[in-house]
Amino acid sequence: MTDPHAADHPTLLDTLGVTLSDTTMTAVAIALFVLTYALILMEKFVHRTVAALLGACAVMIVGLLSPDQAWGSIDFNTIFLLFGMMNIVNVLSRSGFFDLVARRAMLYTRGEPVRVLWTFSVLTAVFSAFLDNVTTVLFMAPVVVTVVTRLGLKPIPYLIAVILASNTGGTATLVGDPPNIIIGSVAGKGFGDFLVNVAPYAVVATIVGIALMHVLMRWRGHLNAAGSTERLQQVLADPTPVRTNPKLMRQALAVFAVTLLLFMVGHPIGLEAGLVALTTSTFLLLIADLSPVELFEQVEWATLLFFMGLFIVVGALEHVGVFGRVATALTTAIDGDIGLGILLVGVSSAIISGFVDNIPFTISMASVLRELQGTLGTAMDPLWWALSLGACLGGNLTLIGASANIVVSDIAAREGHPLSFGRFMTYATPIAVVTTTLALGLYYVVFTLTGAGG
Repeated sequence: MTDPHAADHPTLLDTLGVTLSDTTMTAVAIALFVLTYALILMEKFVHRTVAALLGACAVMIVGLLSPDQAWGSIDFNTIFLLFGMMNIVNVLSRSGFFDLVARRAMLYTRGEPVRVLWTFSVLTAVFSAFLDNVTTVLFMAPVVVTVVTRLGLKPIPYLIAVILASNTGGTATLVGDPPNIIIGSVAGKGFGDFLVNVAPYAVVATIVGIALMHVLMRWRGHLNAAGSTERLQQVLADPTPVRTNPKLMRQALAVFAVTLLLFMVGHPIGLEAGLVALTTSTFLLLIADLSPVELFEQVEWATLLFFMGLFIVVGALEHVGVFGRVATALTTAIDGDIGLGILLVGVSSAIISGFVDNIPFTISMASVLRELQGTLGTAMDPLWWALSLGACLGGNLTLIGASANIVVSDIAAREGHPLSFGRFMTYATPIAVVTTTLALGLYYVVFTLTGAGG
């Protein structure tokens, strides 16, 4: 694709009088992509948002994309969806909704470790399905640390349980996990599509995952209830009430309910999820008695800019034709056998997502599948669902597999309970292997028996 404004925007290479062949431009695009990935993995030295923005800047400096083309490569449906949901969640938080839920959940557990594990894991999974898992762990992880430490329990196993539940629960819906948001936007799939084709397998993975975590924690002696009931009584004796704003809570919950409804019915009538979230969150800002400036300060701008930078870097690969070549190779490999494609895409997605952040991987793989869709049409829809299950559930393999993992790790360190890479894997890796294999296996069996995606 040529840029109509290219002549008006000479690149640095043009100024230096350097002309690169198509083959060289492709090699440069791949090299910048790999370097960006490497920097993202080195997050202790370079923040991943800075890494993505550096890659995006390099893409424009060398002339792989003009600024106009770079802007056009950003998937704003994804950006608007994240931005809108962040604002709705921030208003819910201001209303005291999450504090109230945490208090009620603590009362329900009665200080029993098994109940603490299941209650907060299920809550995390449910919230992650409808609020996105990164946002969920931002408010759930500190609550879990507070609850379990006041009950005299070790917080690390419970925090790992929260991570696992957030990723498995978030797999269920369009808005639950960033990879699904990307897939929905690139593939043109709606909220209902994920409910039918992905949610059943995500629910099974969530239940099995919590059950396995229960077994591992029981085996390692982390479900000892000694003294926790007495500590619960001390916690309940705390005279500090939960501060809530009932009017604001009703407004936020009503808008949230409308948002979910529009997610379900909007896609068939041309209302994309990003437009829905942006519109309903803006309406909430209109009716809520809150300062938009203060709310916008709580938006995770680093996450949004991370996405934008990655979209530009991946856009350069698409521009030079890399994804078209990979899609051709994949088409040859599966040779019309969609069942084989499910296994190839699902398993490779799970493994790769376990060792590199599943967001940049999904952006790249979604671009490949979009090219493939031009050849196979809707017959390849099951590959989208295999990508969703593999990328989302595979994110539980290691501490760097998904954004929610890194967020909880940062929170744990800030609270004085550092979560090491190895400690995480002793719990998460075996559970991830079982749940991912189970979900993909069930999906493959259903596809084989019915010939349908769901």
